[in-house]
Amino acid sequence: MPIRKQVKMGWREEIYLPELLRGIWITSRHFGRNLWGHILALFGIKAPSYTVTVQYPEERFPVPIRYRTLHRLTRHPDGTPRCTACMCCETICPAECIYIVAGEYPDRRIEKYPVSFRIDLSKCVFCGFCVEACPEDAIRMDTGIVEISEYDRGRMMYEKGDLLALEGAWD
Repeated sequence: MPIRKQVKMGWREEIYLPELLRGIWITSRHFGRNLWGHILALFGIKAPSYTVTVQYPEERFPVPIRYRTLHRLTRHPDGTPRCTACMCCETICPAECIYIVAGEYPDRRIEKYPVSFRIDLSKCVFCGFCVEACPEDAIRMDTGIVEISEYDRGRMMYEKGDLLALEGAWD
């Protein structure tokens, strides 16, 4: 890789004043344009398309299909959880927010099942590694639920029953 020559700045670049003024001008232009768009909307006149503020509880952006939302556990057609307690998701999780307790299954053809499967969403970074690591496609992040907030941290712990009860938004 060749060494790049250092370019000598002129006095205008060194004092940064022209670029500072240019930045203030661009910010002021956007502020004024959006302000007038919202004032027009207040009086019932259709706001221009460049005003992008969404009035949140009443209006919502559609959630893209690939967006990572709240976790859920999937089931086999017979209703049993797909999870085999292989611990791949627990091992790969960078936030260490997944806790699995494995148990022996009474049927000898199936080795293990999760006695307890818990996700602490107050620690989760929604990276999606758990979904990618799962060999059984047992965990997904496709519920479409993005409002995940609680006043109590204890309510951010999702147990196996809670995760099995959730449905996929795009199934």
